[in-house]
Amino acid sequence: MSSVHLFLGQSITPAAAGGNFRRRKFPFNGRVMACATVDVRPPKLTAAEAVMAAEARVLVGTYARAPVVLVSGKGCKLFDAEGREYLDMTSGIAVNALGHGDPDWVRAVTEQASVLTHVSNVYYTIPQVELAKRLVARSFADRVFFSNSGTEANEAAIKFARKFQRLSNPDGKQPPLEFISFTNSFHGRTMGALALTSKEHYRTPFEPVMPGVTFLEYGNSQAAVELIRSGKIAAVFVEPIQGEGGIYSATREFLQALRSACDDAGSLLVYDEIQCGLGRTGFLWAHEAYGVIPDIMTLAKPLAGGLPIGAVLLTEKVASAMNFGDHGSTFAGGPLICNAAMAVLDKISNPEFLASVTKKGKYFKEILMQKLGGNPHVREVRGMGLIIGVELDVSASALVDACRNAGLLILTAGKGNVVRLVPPLIISEGELDRAAEILLDCLPVLDESNSK
Repeated sequence: MSSVHLFLGQSITPAAAGGNFRRRKFPFNGRVMACATVDVRPPKLTAAEAVMAAEARVLVGTYARAPVVLVSGKGCKLFDAEGREYLDMTSGIAVNALGHGDPDWVRAVTEQASVLTHVSNVYYTIPQVELAKRLVARSFADRVFFSNSGTEANEAAIKFARKFQRLSNPDGKQPPLEFISFTNSFHGRTMGALALTSKEHYRTPFEPVMPGVTFLEYGNSQAAVELIRSGKIAAVFVEPIQGEGGIYSATREFLQALRSACDDAGSLLVYDEIQCGLGRTGFLWAHEAYGVIPDIMTLAKPLAGGLPIGAVLLTEKVASAMNFGDHGSTFAGGPLICNAAMAVLDKISNPEFLASVTKKGKYFKEILMQKLGGNPHVREVRGMGLIIGVELDVSASALVDACRNAGLLILTAGKGNVVRLVPPLIISEGELDRAAEILLDCLPVLDESNSK
């Protein structure tokens, strides 16, 4: 131990010190009056603090992480490095649809990992073909392209739309190459997908991004139809339910107006179902609730249950524009990922499973309105199935922190004033009750944070 001993009336000598220290007498002739030991070692870090300190040294600072180090999970529960338990209403941002450690998913991953993990797209693999067959059989699509993430799926959709328009207009005149996106949209962080994302603070630091994107008000059918009819639009990108933007749902009339205008002008209609698709709404595909079919649909988040995958589903007329070498990926659609995705897709697409999501979503929305609706800070509870937003009249950050301290993990959306609730689709009604109770108990923190 490195310490300093003080003896009143005696010389001062640093104990066990290796340096040269000058002895000094205090002007006191009595006996020793006191002895103090001061530990000058830095305090020992907890396991979580050590991880956070290491992260600050070695990772690029692109995430303002919550001060929690998660080490394990089971079902809808997560556990941190200190052993604290959390009810997970985030699903890894709408990814872990089957929760944590689903046995069928674990079996699919471990069995495939022991056989074949990666060979690239130079060769055929059975899990990739089988997953594509399932996606085609359960959707409007004729063809599938696999990527590694949602933003890559949207990048591919941009390229497919551009190539389709060039081949559809071979007479030498300029083909339609522009795009429509909407307010509150989020389509990804790579340069093409970023250009389709409405929030300026995402785009501004990296401009110039891809040109030719016009942002229109989400739900404004008239403005969209007028622009589509101009003949300049290659494709319209729209989320049937906006996740990051604040849990805003389209109407059937809006999507039908886009569909009709695209058909008339030769533009493509692209649905981004990266967050709202694959059972999240109680339908396998969010657009099924509206009965309006796209030309292209992008998927990602829950498809492989936590492993990285994206997919573009498209009609034959669009797919036929692509040739060998027009697009590709080294890792996309590997056998390990696709085998995991089949386990997820097979469970989620079961009609009984989807019916349970619808039932639990209605139940959760009702209890949230009952428990939270009377609070003056709560403006609206909205959403479909198990993608629900609670809009506040103040920032939700204080509520997020308070809930985390009480054992509930939630997300924000919109302008930071929307609580986004996207739990695992397997969550029980009892766990939904618990989440609503914690939210109710923590609401008073909004008064405290707003008064500061």
